[in-house]
Amino acid sequence: MGPFNQPKQGAKMSESYSLPTEPEGVVASLLERFNSGKVSAMMIGYEPEAVFIAKDGRTVTDHTEIAAELERDLSLGLPLEAKARHVFVAGDIAQIVLDWSIDGTGPDGKHVHLGGSASDVVRHGADGFWRYVIDNALGTAVRQPA
Repeated sequence: MGPFNQPKQGAKMSESYSLPTEPEGVVASLLERFNSGKVSAMMIGYEPEAVFIAKDGRTVTDHTEIAAELERDLSLGLPLEAKARHVFVAGDIAQIVLDWSIDGTGPDGKHVHLGGSASDVVRHGADGFWRYVIDNALGTAVRQPA
């Protein structure tokens, strides 16, 4: 279907999954890394001090916890679809508003429909790559306690 379905080559994770060099490339990079099914591929896209906003509205800063949150969606084995609605850039910071969905039949045979409009913040690092500072997948949605 697209470049995201092609097998990856290379021995090192950081060489196998691209990080964006422009804020407009964040969504394509996210899709590639999420659709690899590997939480390690996802985690390279986060700054060390990144904040992940959980579905229940909790702020998660520990990378082990962030990985566990991401693993829940990755374990569905379903592709992520996402499209940027807005990319606003101020120097080395960018806000990305994107619409996303995960649809299909989960591993338990039940229909899965997840989605929303994310409001994420990324930063341009000294190495030239853009990484998540705030990952807020449900954007302005009202959060219900888990």
